[in-house]
Amino acid sequence: MSETMVPVSVKIMDKEFQVACPEKQQESLRSAAKLLDGKMRDIRDSRRVIGTDRIAIMAALNLAHELLQARTDSITDGESFSLRIKNMQEKIQGALNHHRQLEL
Repeated sequence: MSETMVPVSVKIMDKEFQVACPEKQQESLRSAAKLLDGKMRDIRDSRRVIGTDRIAIMAALNLAHELLQARTDSITDGESFSLRIKNMQEKIQGALNHHRQLEL
C-alpha cells in the first residue's frame, strides 16, 4: 500500500520550494529543510564561499560528511559494545569455572 504524497512548502535561503512528500513525513522534511537552511546560512555568513550553488554544494558536502562520520561512529560504538559483551561473557565464564572448582 503506497502512502499519500502531499505538497510541502519549505523555505531555504529565502526561496520557497514545493516538495512532494509522504503525508506522515512532513515534519521530518521541514526539519531537514531547516537544517539545510541553517548550514547554508552559516556557510554564506562565513563569507568564504560565494554563490548559492557553491553554498548548496558545500552544505551538501558538510551534511554528507557528518552522516558518514555518524555511521562510522555507530559502527565503532557497536564493535566496542560487542567487545565489552564478549569480555563480560569471558569474565562470567571464568567466575563460573572458579565457582565449580570450589564446589569440588
